[in-house]
Amino acid sequence: MKPTVWHVIGDKRAGGSNRLVQQLVTSSLNEQFDFEVLRLETAKEKLKSSSPQGIIFHYPCAWKYLDDLWLLKQKSQLYIYDHHYSQGFEQHQVASLCRFRLMLKLAYGLADGVISISHAQRDWMVSNKLVKPSKIKTIFSASPVDALLTIAAKSPSNPLKIGAYGRFAPQKGFDLLLPAFASLPADKFQLYLGGYGQDEQLIEDLAKDLPHVKLIGAIEDVPAFLADCDVIVIPSRWEPWGLVCLEAKAAGKPVIVFDVDGLKEQVQNCGLLVPGDDSDKLTKAIASLPGQDLAAWGEAGRASVVNAWSEFLHSWSLFLEEITG
Repeated sequence: MKPTVWHVIGDKRAGGSNRLVQQLVTSSLNEQFDFEVLRLETAKEKLKSSSPQGIIFHYPCAWKYLDDLWLLKQKSQLYIYDHHYSQGFEQHQVASLCRFRLMLKLAYGLADGVISISHAQRDWMVSNKLVKPSKIKTIFSASPVDALLTIAAKSPSNPLKIGAYGRFAPQKGFDLLLPAFASLPADKFQLYLGGYGQDEQLIEDLAKDLPHVKLIGAIEDVPAFLADCDVIVIPSRWEPWGLVCLEAKAAGKPVIVFDVDGLKEQVQNCGLLVPGDDSDKLTKAIASLPGQDLAAWGEAGRASVVNAWSEFLHSWSLFLEEITG
């Protein structure tokens, strides 16, 4: 009989951690493990009659969940998969560091361990003594990239097509990208910005006087979008990992990212790192693109992620075998 593993998740969005979990539980790993994806209230009810071999908790840790974590731990091995928090998150979102870090210490302490998704996130946890290093398992986030790896290389467009996509929310930093684009010449650069979300009106206002910016709504076909772009910009204020960066590299596209969290460790000889929150330096980075070897960056980025999905599944397989064996 296959070991039972519950993924307890509260994210209802099509993307984000929900997408990652759905890809994980429908992967080849379901031949080894019996996965269930549950909301917290459903999981607590089911614990009255069943006990899985492992529970992976995907909710963002919060004071209100401490009792729930304790309850889940009584019936199973419990691991917190932290898709949410990072040094950049603290910098932009946390008013009281002491209170926030105390909550995380208590939450992480209740679990058998914590799964981090980047070296940067793990280092932040360890340097702030949020959890013992021995309790952290790092598994780099990934997604299936086969369709992206087959995208053919293309000559740079004229004007250069810069792509960006994601949620229109403060985290993603598109309100920094648009001012950066404002001073770039329209005959040399065009921005194709895809997405939707809470900041749609702000993004529309910032883009309305920029003829070289095209808002294209939700991206339904990511491979087709990436195939049409020359470079992908990821101006996130924080990003514990950053799957858009991995996708762009798989498509053979150079990247420009802010030097934050997990993004900074994904860019090695495949693009440019820009100091966080600095629109002026972002403008200069984009302006420098015509003089860069974009083809070499694209090739290096793709080579670095060819095996990302298989390595992700292998890491999860070993981890789940360890905690359910």
